Amino acid sequence: MRLNNITNPSAKLLAFCVMSLMGITSARAAQPEPWQLGFQPAATDMMARITSFNDFLLILMTAITVFVLGLMVYVMVRFNAKANPVPSKTSHNTMIEVVWTVIPILILLVIAVPSFRLLYDQATPEADMTIKATGYQWYWGYEYPDHGDIAFDALMLEEDELQPGQPRLLSTDNAVVVPVDTTVRVLVTAADVIHNWAMPSFGVKMDAYPGRLNETWFRANKTGTYYGQCSELCGIRHSFMPIMVKVVEKEEFAAWVEQAKVEFASYDGANTNLAEVSATQLSK
Repeated sequence: MRLNNITNPSAKLLAFCVMSLMGITSARAAQPEPWQLGFQPAATDMMARITSFNDFLLILMTAITVFVLGLMVYVMVRFNAKANPVPSKTSHNTMIEVVWTVIPILILLVIAVPSFRLLYDQATPEADMTIKATGYQWYWGYEYPDHGDIAFDALMLEEDELQPGQPRLLSTDNAVVVPVDTTVRVLVTAADVIHNWAMPSFGVKMDAYPGRLNETWFRANKTGTYYGQCSELCGIRHSFMPIMVKVVEKEEFAAWVEQAKVEFASYDGANTNLAEVSATQLSK
């Protein structure tokens, strides 16, 4: 069900409420959707665990809120001046004080155990391949050091460059291509200011600092095209440096690697020739 296909405002609001109660989101693709409720569909086991933990916390905090609200309503009704004209002179109750101290501690433990386990499991495991992502104002550059030093830049497609089906402000001229069911280490850095490499469907969000390498990872278990954006304010065109990742079968990735070695060789050669010309001119 797509809420953006509903034109009647009242019907859209009703559908939104029904979908909220049923736990249904409008997101059916790995990109933001109009009227979306919740996270984008998870493409990694880690993001699925993050989503599950978020849902657990939502249920827990809702239960606490309803319980506290019920206590407040009960106290206002049961102990108001009309219903209780002679108030109790009790100053304290040992049992109640123990309960309202112990129960919050237990709740925090229930939250802490899965939280710390999830945080611990986000440490980078042994990777099958490595990609280096470098943030520039305002685009991303990528390198594949394990595959013949493939290197290219990924710039946002302008509206007149978009093909049918390509989302506005999220599509790039070159996509990061990775194989499915493969642990990918991502080295994140920047060349000018602080950026952030964020891919919601992968559960990945890592700051990129100039002169420093940060490390994150993902293991996509579904093929498809996934979109993210720079998530750190980095200048006037901060919102125009998207991230596009294509997850493909391993055979398709191997074919892409061979093609990329040829396609981006001319790009590297042009940069090398330009550097040589500049060095020659400077020496003169």
